[in-house]
Amino acid sequence: MTTQPKASHFIDGQYVEDTAGEIIEVIYPATGAIIARLHAATPSIIEQALTSAKRAQKEWATWSPTERGRVLRKAAQIMRDRNHDLSVLETYDTGKPYQETSVADATSGADSLEYFGGLIASITGEHIPLGEDFVYTRREPLGVCVGIGAWNYPTQIACWKAAPALACGNAMVFKPSETTPLCALKVAEILHEAGAPAGVYNVLQGYGSVGASLITDARVDKVSLTGSVPTGRKVYAAAADGLRHVTMELGGKSPLVIFDDADLENAVSGAILGNFYSSGQVCSNGTRVFVQKGTKDVFLERLSARLAGVKMGDPQDPDVNFGPMVSDRQRQIVEGFIAKGLEEGATLITGGKRVDRGGFFIEPTVFADVTDDMTIARDEIFGPVMSVLDFETEEEVLARANDTVFGLAAGVFTADLTRAHRMAAGFEAGTCYINTYNDAPVEAPFGGAKLSGVGRENSKAAIEHYSQIKGVYVRMGDLDAPF
Repeated sequence: MTTQPKASHFIDGQYVEDTAGEIIEVIYPATGAIIARLHAATPSIIEQALTSAKRAQKEWATWSPTERGRVLRKAAQIMRDRNHDLSVLETYDTGKPYQETSVADATSGADSLEYFGGLIASITGEHIPLGEDFVYTRREPLGVCVGIGAWNYPTQIACWKAAPALACGNAMVFKPSETTPLCALKVAEILHEAGAPAGVYNVLQGYGSVGASLITDARVDKVSLTGSVPTGRKVYAAAADGLRHVTMELGGKSPLVIFDDADLENAVSGAILGNFYSSGQVCSNGTRVFVQKGTKDVFLERLSARLAGVKMGDPQDPDVNFGPMVSDRQRQIVEGFIAKGLEEGATLITGGKRVDRGGFFIEPTVFADVTDDMTIARDEIFGPVMSVLDFETEEEVLARANDTVFGLAAGVFTADLTRAHRMAAGFEAGTCYINTYNDAPVEAPFGGAKLSGVGRENSKAAIEHYSQIKGVYVRMGDLDAPF
């Protein structure tokens, strides 16, 4: 398939180019080859996008929720029909194996479009009786929303933000990561094909300066970011200056707690999914794996055996189950953390090295005997590096699990049902798992606590973040005044 898009941007229902914009080279992580060249949005391109979004939003908001939902559900079906091609493109964009992208990316995007397309007609106001008088409420769109995506799930993130925003009657200008700019263009194409008015969903390419221009524009009513905590701080501060609505889905250093009574195979599966899926490039990953001392040795033994099932290679090969890092820079960052782990005294169980092949591959890496104060146990690595820590009691591990500035996710594996629910209640995290890890159905809310974010994506909760309530007081009788 061709990976070079028709143009860099999708504005007002069509592809648009301005070659005066800074060049963005798209690199295939599996080989290091340049597979496309795009241009960052210039001020005139940004102006076109915001002008079209502002105009289109007014029309889109007049459509009934059922009509808007019909468009989103049609887009979901188109995405499912084209899942293969979208998955191949996602693999070129990110380097993630086709085995993964074919079941976790465009499919999740389609799920989101379908869910919010089906939900929105049931979102209504309420009637508040006040004797003879009454108040009724209307749920109304915010206006123009800006979405800023991360590079690890470009199709999914584009849809997770678009679906609730558009369902509620907003327009969106979406800026994907400059590292993975290709997939969001296809989302825009599909939404337009499904019947969304031109301008309701625009895609602009660019670096941080383009995002900064968008989030500070007076026409923008809402900003939704998926990214790192440092980026989140900057975007939140800039958006606050205009008192804009904000959703922040940021990073984490999430705990995964495994008790002695846990099913060993399931616990190992959870640790693998929470550390090595997407080559570890998942914000909610459970990278601090606390293993109760009685099961530590057998856990590490079984984990090492299971990691023998890793198959690296061409990510487009359906048999390959472990891909490269998204970029050479990201691989170097991960290598720096591995060196720090060795330097600070952690025990390297397996992995830790580059793979002798093209692209940005690095071995799945497991450290044991990690202590809470080590760098690899404190900082988000965003790569395939698992830290295994020992613990003895429930009270001890819960306190240590919560001893972090992050609070995105947390998980527990145990056969004790009451303990599982105690742990879930005690975790200081927005998204928790019992005897599983990293499941992300669109029906459930997703988001973090502490420095891991503000607001929620997915589920009915997302409607709250893409709409506002208007109260209307109705007086049925005469109105008195003091003069």
